[in-house]
This record gives sequence, structure tokens and C-alpha cells, in this order.
Amino acid sequence: MKQLKINFNNQKLLDQALIHKSYLNEHPEFELGNNERLEFLGDAVLELVVTEYLFKYHENKDEGEMTAWRSALVNTKMLARIAKEFKLEEKIRLSEGEKKDNEKGARNSILANVMEAVIGAIYLDQGYEITKDFVKENIISKLQEVLEKKLFIDAKSKFQELAQEQRGLTPRYGVISESGPDHDKSFEVGIYLNKELIAVGQGASKQEAQEKAARAGIDKLFKDRIK
Repeated sequence: MKQLKINFNNQKLLDQALIHKSYLNEHPEFELGNNERLEFLGDAVLELVVTEYLFKYHENKDEGEMTAWRSALVNTKMLARIAKEFKLEEKIRLSEGEKKDNEKGARNSILANVMEAVIGAIYLDQGYEITKDFVKENIISKLQEVLEKKLFIDAKSKFQELAQEQRGLTPRYGVISESGPDHDKSFEVGIYLNKELIAVGQGASKQEAQEKAARAGIDKLFKDRIK
């Protein structure tokens, strides 16, 4: 695949990385299996490469900080974003039913799993060193953004910690509005201290909207207290 800048010796490995299990339910005669085994392998390889890099190049960071950074680099949202950058969304084989359930494209979870499967395929076809270079160029390269935007912070936990420490209050979340059909919902959620609305977040799920509201709340009330 041109976008990946990898010339596969065994093209079927890449093809298999792009096969969701739902596709085989409708095409049981298809010659290749689904991508779940490659995903399992790619997940482990990805974690090793990122861990090795952080351990080697950030000697002054403790295990907790490196774990948070690694999580931000390999979580579903980040991997789905990278999969979209490679236009993998256009290549995934899905069942017709799965396509209808995701009219705006494959869910982030499917995209992230495909990205891990592709890494597994690269590892089997090209070996560890080339896979490591691929991960460094396309995933570890996002570390600066992760640090600048503090994407490694669990915003909900951090806001609660700071609110209890600084205000003696526990935050609560409330849905302000929701819109859109079931397959494409959008939620607007507010974060409150007592009855005071501190900040608002929007997302495709309540959890995503809460996280964004918490992050906005941290920026508003506690920005100077984030370590």
C-alpha cells in the first residue's frame, strides 16, 4: 500500500489485516481469515516499541509518567486517527450490516484494531527493525503533540482530584443536549461544582463529552496546577 511506504513481500498479510470478522460472516468462502490474530500480535509489538523508546530516551521519567504517555500514544482514539491518515478506512472489508451501522465510516474501535493488525502484518513481513522505524515515524512522532496538549492526562480523574483538593467539592456531569440519529449521536455535557456550570464538552458519546468538559474545566480553573 502506497500510503504505508512499505513494500510487502506477502501482500496477503496486509490484505488480511484489513478484514473485519463481520465480512467473513457474509463471505464464508473468502480465502483469508479475519484480522484478529494480527491485531493481537500488532498490539504487543506496538507496546514493546513504544515502551522501549520511552525507556531509552526518557531516563528521567518514572514508570507512572511513561505509562501515561504510552497510553496516550496507543489508545483507540490515537490509533484510529492514524488509520484515517493512512486512509485505511477506505480499505477495510466490512459486512453490509456493519457498514450500515456506521454510515460515517468505521467506528474508532474498528480503525484502531486495523491499525494494530497492520503493524502485526508489517512485523511478520518485514521484521522488528522496520516495524520499529514505522512506529517511530508514524506513532511515536505524535509524542510532542501529546505532551504539548497534555493528552496523557485522564482529565476526569484530574479534575476531580483538583476540585476536591482546591474547592472541597466533587464534580458532577449533566447532559445538556443530545442530537442526531442513533447511529450518529452528538452529546453536549456540562461539568458542575455544586450548581455552578464550569465548562461544556461535546462528543459522539457521553464519555467523550465528559472528558472534553473536564479538560475544559481544568483549563478554566486549574491550568497552572497541572504538573
